[in-house]
Amino acid sequence: MPVFILTHETRPAEIKNGSTTYTFVTDGIERGLEHAKAAAGSKDVKIAGGANVIQQYIGAGLLDELLITLVPILLGNGKKLFEHIHSPNIEFVWTAVIESPNVTHLRFRLFHHTNAS
Repeated sequence: MPVFILTHETRPAEIKNGSTTYTFVTDGIERGLEHAKAAAGSKDVKIAGGANVIQQYIGAGLLDELLITLVPILLGNGKKLFEHIHSPNIEFVWTAVIESPNVTHLRFRLFHHTNAS
C-alpha cells in the first residue's frame, strides 16, 4: 500500500512491514494528491494530517468530504482546524455523526461555490 507524506525535507522512499511504501513529497499538496490519485486508480484517496495540511487542501478546493474524529483528550496548545477558513464560497454540510463514549466521528460534505460574475 502506498502512503505519500507531505514534507519540506527530502528523503528517500521507505518500505515498512514488507508492503507499505512511504514516499515523501516535497513539492506541495497538489503534487501529493497527484501521486495518491495515480496510485489509487479508481479507488478513493484519503488525506490525513494536521490542521495545516487539511486547511491547505480545503482552501485549494481539493477536498469533497471531511471526517473529523473527535477524541475528548486535552493535549495542550494546537492549531484550530477551521481557524484560517474564511471563504464564503466553501459550504460544509453535516452528513453524519457517530457517537461512542470514547470518540465522536463527524462527517461533512464540502461544496466549493464559485462566484458568478
